[in-house]
Amino acid sequence: MKVQGERNTKETEITMSLGRGTGESSIDSGLGFFDHMLELLAFHGQLELHVSCDGDLHIDGHHTVEDVGILFGELLRELAGDKRAIRRYGHAYVPMDETLVRVVVDISGRPYLHYGVRLSGDRVGSFDSELTEEFFRAVAMNARITCHLDLLHGGNTHHEIEALFKAFGQALHIALADSGIDRVPSTKGVIQ
Repeated sequence: MKVQGERNTKETEITMSLGRGTGESSIDSGLGFFDHMLELLAFHGQLELHVSCDGDLHIDGHHTVEDVGILFGELLRELAGDKRAIRRYGHAYVPMDETLVRVVVDISGRPYLHYGVRLSGDRVGSFDSELTEEFFRAVAMNARITCHLDLLHGGNTHHEIEALFKAFGQALHIALADSGIDRVPSTKGVIQ
């Protein structure tokens, strides 16, 4: 299954497609580091992700990163469908040298982000580190998932952000996996 959508505002014009599959991606947001992080998320989540974004980068990267997160979240919610036969929960620990992160997701229908992350630096190249939280918040709110991100050990900002995106992808892959049981994974019988 593959879903696609657009988000067009005075700040950004985005087209995106998302599907489960090989982890292949083509990303062009205008922010090289962010493109690389999305490629890692797709690869480790075994998601096929294609993004084209024309944003107001002459101001800064905020609108681009947030709006890509909003659209990714919307498409992720659509990709999960009625949530029938998915595992629902997923978690991953990812080390990168001195860095260790933990990401836990629940495809719950209840949007929540716990961001237990204090990044070591303010920037990675031209990428504003605080946009990492903005991206994950936009995804969680628009996908309507519960997401806990924790930086357990750090030291290098590039490693910290990279480990978060990899772990998020891996946790999503687990949560979206087929449970083998043809029912919604909730005692309520519904996830909304």
